[in-house]
Amino acid sequence: MYQTQRNTIASFFQILLLCIFCNAGLFGNESRITAISNDFSETEYILRKADNYFNLNKYNEAISCYELLFDQQYEDSTYLYKKIAFSYAKSNQPEQAIVYVEKYILATLDVSFVNHSYFDSIKNEENFKTLQKRYQQKISVWALFCLYVGCIGVFISTILIFRQRKDRIANFLIGCFLLLHSLFILRVSILITNYEFYLPHLLYASASFSFLYGPLIFFYFKRVYQQHRFNKIDILHLLPTLVFIAFMMPIYLLSSTEKLHMIIHNERPYANLIMMAKLISLTIYGILIIFMYLKKEDFNNNIARLEKNWIRNLIIFYSLSTLFYAIYAFIFKQYEMGSSLFNLQIFIMTLLVLYISYNTFFNLALVRDKNIRILTNTEKSDSFKYSSSSLTSELSVELKDKLIVLMNQEKIYRDNDITLQKLADRLNTNRHNTSQIINEHFGLNFFDLINSYRINEAMSILKKDKSKGVNIIDVAYEVGFNNKVTFNKSFKKYNHITPSEYLRSFGIS
Repeated sequence: MYQTQRNTIASFFQILLLCIFCNAGLFGNESRITAISNDFSETEYILRKADNYFNLNKYNEAISCYELLFDQQYEDSTYLYKKIAFSYAKSNQPEQAIVYVEKYILATLDVSFVNHSYFDSIKNEENFKTLQKRYQQKISVWALFCLYVGCIGVFISTILIFRQRKDRIANFLIGCFLLLHSLFILRVSILITNYEFYLPHLLYASASFSFLYGPLIFFYFKRVYQQHRFNKIDILHLLPTLVFIAFMMPIYLLSSTEKLHMIIHNERPYANLIMMAKLISLTIYGILIIFMYLKKEDFNNNIARLEKNWIRNLIIFYSLSTLFYAIYAFIFKQYEMGSSLFNLQIFIMTLLVLYISYNTFFNLALVRDKNIRILTNTEKSDSFKYSSSSLTSELSVELKDKLIVLMNQEKIYRDNDITLQKLADRLNTNRHNTSQIINEHFGLNFFDLINSYRINEAMSILKKDKSKGVNIIDVAYEVGFNNKVTFNKSFKKYNHITPSEYLRSFGIS
């Protein structure tokens, strides 16, 4: 018995010594593993303790434990942000809850977190409402108005771009101008409803055509005033847009997650640079348009009132839009998206879109069929008709200038017996040359040219003497018409209303 115990004890010590020798080289590492195991157990213990407090509605104790885990460098910080936000909300501490809601959104890019039911207890707090407005999808009257105007603009611009009637190039230019503004307004409606968080690829989408507004409206006016035909050098006007797209391509190629990160963190690379460059472009082209308009005073005297108003108002809206954009750009740091100043600029743009759309829809004065110098199909045939003419371009311009003097200064159109031959005699040329310069330089025939001047003066007289009980037939005779029927017919042709209706527009029965 005793011998058996001795053998057992001896075997135990042998095994113990064997284990010591076999593991002697591992003792250092083993101590480190033990320490790590102990640390992990402590972190896990604190986390479980925090979760238990949270489940027992002991939110202040849960917050203390969760915050302690930050000192333990717990790797899942988003879980801690969420739990602490919930705890502060449930313990009715909205200020602290908002801080951790923001941290969670910035870390996870999950903007829907503000709508979690755990925040129902603080949803009526003003600060939390502000936070929700920043991230929550929302619909407002202003957003619906922008959406409505944008859709109308896109619809009308599509009709213009593919329209076959009148001057297709002029229609295309003003159509594209309208389309870009409409798309920008639609982009604004997405911004103010916070749908940008769900459509991150729209980041800088509208900025890509920032440098096209000016060239489009500039070439539209050149087409209207100067029957401009595009040539290779005009492509240079597209250069800023192409350079900008190439410059911004690294941002456009980012993934949706990367773009969403930029949006939520309010990162807008090159925003100030883009705004300044766009403002310079708008200003330069605006000045060119105004100079072109002022230089064409003689031409303006030869178009009807509605067309004059159309061109003038288009310039006014463009100028106002540029002005308010300049004001917004220079104080960009003080006013953010959704401010009154920003909305005022967008409102001016919506008025521009509605004005173009309205005039286009009712076919009032977008591109003139007869009075504006545009090379239509009829004029192409006229060009062919005059291809064998001996009239040189220098003489043609000289005769045109003489004709403008006769019409504007001598008012030869007041002669009710004026004929093409009489006009040719006053120009010291023949009937053929006179007809040619009228067709080529004014896009009209002889009778339309004479009547357009007569109608314009009649309108001026009616407007000036509206309070004196002016007699319409007397005005008709004064400007060169032989009878009231012809006068009424011509007046309605150019203005879409009769002389009586024109007077009634001033409140005169």
